Amino acid sequence: MALEAGLILFFTFAILLFIGMPIAIGIACSSMMTLLLVIPFNISAFSSAQKMVGSVNSFSLVAIPFFVLSGIIMNHGGIAKKLVDFAMLFVGRIPGALSHTNILGNLLFGSISSSAIAASTAIGGVLIPQQVEEGYDRKFATAVNIASAPTGMVVPPSTAFIMYSLVAGGASISALFMGGYVVGVLWALGIMIVAFVVAKKNKYPTAPRVAAKDAWKIVKEAVPSILLIFIIIFGILSGFFTAVEASAIAVAYSLLISMFYYKTVKVADIPGMLVNAVKMTGTIMFLLATSSMMSFAMAFTGIPQAISGAIMGVTDNKLIILLLINIVLLLVGMFMDVAPAILIFTPIFLPIVTSIGVDPVHYGLFSIMNLCVGSITPPVGTGLYVGASVGGVKAEKMLKPMIPFYAVILLVLLLITYFPQIVMWLPNLAG
Repeated sequence: MALEAGLILFFTFAILLFIGMPIAIGIACSSMMTLLLVIPFNISAFSSAQKMVGSVNSFSLVAIPFFVLSGIIMNHGGIAKKLVDFAMLFVGRIPGALSHTNILGNLLFGSISSSAIAASTAIGGVLIPQQVEEGYDRKFATAVNIASAPTGMVVPPSTAFIMYSLVAGGASISALFMGGYVVGVLWALGIMIVAFVVAKKNKYPTAPRVAAKDAWKIVKEAVPSILLIFIIIFGILSGFFTAVEASAIAVAYSLLISMFYYKTVKVADIPGMLVNAVKMTGTIMFLLATSSMMSFAMAFTGIPQAISGAIMGVTDNKLIILLLINIVLLLVGMFMDVAPAILIFTPIFLPIVTSIGVDPVHYGLFSIMNLCVGSITPPVGTGLYVGASVGGVKAEKMLKPMIPFYAVILLVLLLITYFPQIVMWLPNLAG
């Protein structure tokens, strides 16, 4: 039964996506078709409705609309240029200064906006033309922007970790947040090493020294935005507030500095930002609800157990099992957005990795990074196409310039996967 149910579920889902059906609707339709194999329609519909309502009836999910609204407020404040100037203060004297600034800018802006696309467009749109003007190769500059854009998706506040926590049966959001900082920084450092080597080889310029007076002005403009990240870190580490409470604090803080410090947000802008936040939150919640329906269909028909049995039947070697799961998630990330992939595949793979002794928080960290890597990997990765468009380069021309960046990102992924102490020390420190 599990084999037939699995084929119907995934084959139907693939066809619906291919014809342009919204992901959430495709999940619901394919799940209902699978359930109808084993139980009557009235019971299937009633049980599915219960699961959908129950999945969004969680206090942890309160953090999602708050973090979404915080990102919208900060984006509206136009802080991209401020973060670019701030990053330049730290990496301006390193060969390939503008590339390193692009990487740090994407890390900071992506963490605030929780969007790789927003970071790639805002930061890359500013820095790629500057790099070309300074003599950088356009393809290299575009590759740097593409490779670093997803780093902000693993640096909190990240809705991906919140959704994973819920699906994973309550894995600590605080621990995921702490580990996410380590993952994002390691990813960014790996890309910076490649950028440094290429810049040194091609003798790309450093930036001129910034006068102390100008440096102080840049710091004064950027620090209030960056301070949000540290407020969340130290607030959670100290136990002063929880991750959910941090989301509300992020909204209040973002609104205060945008209205009274930067003065880029007016009272009249607030209703529009609230509407955008509601739309984005509604999309996320509906996706979460329908994904719980798919999880129910898979569990009821025994699909996860069948997949687990198939993988464990191939090998019982922990290293090979983790490698196989990474390969599958990387392929999934090429074709599917991070959020639905988390919701669909966590119930399948989490029981497998926990059975071989992998901590749920550790699995959440490397699986989400894996899906983010897939988003910038051909043939379908949306981040690759958006980044290429921002850089004014055809996506098919980007494969060769991206190869060294793919190599170092995958190396970081393997290190995180096989050496959990690298990313788990900060969550363990936080208790």
